[in-house]
This record gives sequence, C-alpha cells and structure tokens, in this order.
Amino acid sequence: MSLSFVDDGNYSKISHPLRIPLAAEIHSRPFLQLETPENLTHIALYLGQNEIASSSNQANQHRVLNDLCQHFGVPVPHDGARYFFHDFGKFRLKWECHAEFATYTFVENGCDETGYEQTFKNLPIRHVPEEWLRRICGKVIVAAHVVLVKGDPIESIEFSNIGLVFEGKMLVGSLAGNGGVICTDFLIQPDGFSRFIVSDINLRKFQAGRLVGRLLEIETYRMMALLALPKAEATQPLLSSIEEELTMLILAMERNESTGALSKDDNINISDPILLQRITGIAARMEKLSLNNSYRFSASKAYFSLIQARIQELREERIEGIPTVAEFMGRRLTPAMNTCISVSQRQEALAIRIARSNDLLRTRVGIVQERQNREILESLNLRAAQQLKMQQAVEGLSVIALSYYLVGLIGYAGKALKAANLPIDPDFVTGAMAPIVALLVWRGLDKLHKKLKTAAFSLK
Repeated sequence: MSLSFVDDGNYSKISHPLRIPLAAEIHSRPFLQLETPENLTHIALYLGQNEIASSSNQANQHRVLNDLCQHFGVPVPHDGARYFFHDFGKFRLKWECHAEFATYTFVENGCDETGYEQTFKNLPIRHVPEEWLRRICGKVIVAAHVVLVKGDPIESIEFSNIGLVFEGKMLVGSLAGNGGVICTDFLIQPDGFSRFIVSDINLRKFQAGRLVGRLLEIETYRMMALLALPKAEATQPLLSSIEEELTMLILAMERNESTGALSKDDNINISDPILLQRITGIAARMEKLSLNNSYRFSASKAYFSLIQARIQELREERIEGIPTVAEFMGRRLTPAMNTCISVSQRQEALAIRIARSNDLLRTRVGIVQERQNREILESLNLRAAQQLKMQQAVEGLSVIALSYYLVGLIGYAGKALKAANLPIDPDFVTGAMAPIVALLVWRGLDKLHKKLKTAAFSLK
C-alpha cells in the first residue's frame, strides 16, 4: 500500500497547511541556466516601502508582466507568483518580485565572433517594446548589461582591451569560481547601463548562471543599500541641532538643580515646566526622525550583509594589477555603510538620552508639584485648626445663648402655670433653672463634639 501525504484524502489532512509552500520557498528563485555565450540585460525597479505602495506593488508588477506576456503571446503567471521564468523565443525572461524592488532579467544566446563593443550594442533589451518599457511601474534603480563569453586562459586575456569597453579608469575584476573571470567598473555607461564581462574559462555546468546571478545580486543590493546614504547625510545636521539644543537644556536643568532658581541675567533662564515642554518637543522631533529613517537604515544593513555573503560566494582570486570586487567594495561601499550605521547608532543613542532627560525632568517637576500640594494641605490644616480654635472660643457664648433661650421658654411656662392659679413664682423658677439649663447645654454640646471626633477618626 502506498502512502501519500499530498494526494491521499486520508493522510493529506494531517500535513501542516504550509508544509508544501514552505518546502518550495527555498527553490522559488533558482539561478539562470546559462550556456556560454550568453547576453543579458538586468533591470531592477524600486517600488518603495510605504504601506500603500506595498499593498499594490505586486499587483502592479503582475499587470506589467502580463502585458509583456500578452504582447508575445505566452502564458501569464498565476496571481500571487513572485517568480516567473519563460522562453519568449527571441529571449528568455526571469522575473522576481521582492518587498522593495522587482527585477527583470532578459537573456539571449550570444556570439563569440563579435567584439565587446558590438556585443554591448546588440543585447536582449532591444527585443522589448519601447511602449512597454515606458509603462513599467517603479523607478529604475539598476540597469546592467552582462556579456558571458568563452574566455582564453587567464594568462592570455588582454585586460587593456577589455578596459576600453568601460568608461571608468579603474577596472575591477578577479578570477571567480575557479573557472571564470569577471570584469566591470561599477559605473553607469553613456547608454545608461552598467556593464559586466564574464569570461568562461573552465566553468562547470550551471556554474556560469550562479556566477552571473551573484554579480547581478551584488549590483542590485549595492544600489538598494546605498539608498540609506542620502538619508544619513541629511540626518547628521538635524541630529547635531537636536544634540546642541538638548545640551543647553541639560545645562539649564543642572543650573536649576544647583541654585534652585536662575538669575535674570543668566542666558539659561528657563523654569522646569518650560524645560519639560521643550524636551517633550525634542522627543517628538526625534521620534519623527527615527520613524522616517529606521526602516531605511535597517534595510540597508540587511542588504549590506547580503552583499558580503555574495562576495564570499564568488571565491575570488586576485589578478595582478586589478582590484577584486571584495577590495573595491571594502574601499568604496563599506565607508558609506559605516556612515549609515554610525548615524543609526547616533540616532538611537540620542533618543535614549532624550528619554532619560525627559524622565529625570518629569521626576523633578513631580517632586516640586508634590511639595506644593503638601504646602497647600498644610495651609488648609492650619486654617482648619484656626477655625476650630475660633469655634472653641465662641463655644461659651453658644452655651450662654442656648441657655438664655431655654430659660426664657421655662419662664413663659411658669407664667402660664401662674395664670392657671397654680402657686408658682415664675421669677423664682426662672432663676433656679438658669444654672441647671446652662449645665445641661454644656454637657450636651460636649457629647456632640466627642461624637463628631469619633466619627471623623473612624473615617480615617
């Protein structure tokens, strides 16, 4: 009995739903299979990284690719595809869609008999309709021509003739992959394309495709990594301005701490609440700056790591008098990437300093507010004590007043009884009851005060 986790309705249900897509992911972007001689044109389109663009990038690239396929009458890729390869007859096309960019690599068979100059004038891009090129979505970040030719032994290669194909004064090249020679200057030529020459001396099957693919990835990732450099250069003066302003505010904080108040003649005459407001404003500016730069700096770091990995995969051997790709990138690209990394670290460190200063100042302002609240409460307690003393001072008068009214009522009662022919002297009764009423009133008020104090203590 055969067992299948794919087609069998009983066993396929126990497979993870992402098992097959994940297993196929590492095979989704294979290298081109090239047979020397070959000519290639590689175009990378920058799509952007904002959310609106990202949500529609893949759909737009599919639409552009479908237009090209329909023009040549070939099947279009399925929706959601991120990789596509097809033989269009006059050329072959490899298409890849990444998060920030999409690449179109056009390949056609070459001819060893023509010279380099003639070869670079007859490349597969000529078969692509100009109308289609004008409608492509995105901005061209990389445009490169690659010529793969059958090469002579390294001792017989005349690099002086190869150098005539390039505008740059410095030729970069090496013996790569133990069987190929690569030459370039990493410059954009007058036709708008950078140029690469790969000589196949003794490359094994599929090795030429991997070598060319790594070169194109290095060129693409190099340009994508350098997108962070203009942001880094524009950010440095902004960071310097923020650092200078933060330094002044910290000096003001230190002065406030040491003197408690600032003299009117001092240039740093800022109260803590105003300091807090200004530091909060700096923090908002810093957060906005980090939001604008963090993605670009992180992406640049990732691209630079990929470049270093691809250079190692070239397994270069030095050609006398010509710098290798690793040497060229180490001298030209690495300082730019170090600048981006330095600005990114400086930005993060400054954000931490601002947050620390903000927390410190908030703590100081909070302590001052607590001190003020305590002073207000003490003032309220003092007033309450004064009011209590005043009440106690007039408490005797209250006893006399209440006693007076109660004795008056008793006098009226005595007069009423005398009018009823009872043997009662109202004046005697009034005089006799006066001290008794006063004592009872005083005892009653005293009990009431004690009861209120007990109730107040229980609430505490």
